[in-house]
Amino acid sequence: MSTPPQLVVHRDKDLMAQAAAARLITKIVDAQASAGSASVVLTGGRNGNGLLAALRDAPARDAVDWSRLDLWWGDERFLPAGDPERNETQAREALLDAVPLDPKRVHAMPASNGPYGDDAEAAAAAYAAELAAAAGPESHAGVPAFDVLMLGVGPDTHVASLFPELPAVRETERTVVAVHGAPKPPPTRITLTLPAIRAAREVWLLAAGEDKAEAVAITLSGAGEVQAPAAGAYGRSRTLMLLDSTAASRLPRDLYAPASP
Repeated sequence: MSTPPQLVVHRDKDLMAQAAAARLITKIVDAQASAGSASVVLTGGRNGNGLLAALRDAPARDAVDWSRLDLWWGDERFLPAGDPERNETQAREALLDAVPLDPKRVHAMPASNGPYGDDAEAAAAAYAAELAAAAGPESHAGVPAFDVLMLGVGPDTHVASLFPELPAVRETERTVVAVHGAPKPPPTRITLTLPAIRAAREVWLLAAGEDKAEAVAITLSGAGEVQAPAAGAYGRSRTLMLLDSTAASRLPRDLYAPASP
């Protein structure tokens, strides 16, 4: 059962990225202290990459034991490995290449020139199998118990590669699916589904910029998840919507207290 997300609004996108990075460091450190390791799902786009770059530059980044962190992705553009448009490539440039991760714990989605070739369905099934293999007894929906799963909110309310009205957002059984005919390039993608997203302990929705203001308002208006996929993205224990002031500009002012002046 979903509960309304907690809203945190920052003055601008840079402050939002820095504050979100600090929040993520705290979550990872706490999870590692209590469970020995942590599991985080990354998102691409300007806000996801901005957060990773802020984390790279954060003074407290070395508080994280990077060797005990599992990284997954919420979606991926089905392109060749190393393509600059791949979320993995951008994440490596923003943060991953700068910290001592265990390569075996960095779970990139398959590339279009990988072992499954250009068969996006086979690649999606393989990632679902990798998630299932990492799931423990306390896990839900056949995926690991992610500590934090981050998602950027698109101007059309899409999250991951779940676009309004397309088949992937209606998926109720599989945890990972291929997407064809996405309304933004590239058209072929791989994405977690809403059941996999909702298995996370915490889901963080990131939105900054005036072009996200309408999507944020729609997401919080009671819209259905098929029409507004971001409305269907929530965590088991907590859902955060991390915004800058322009992304929050169409919300009633009494809906939130600013986190920064």
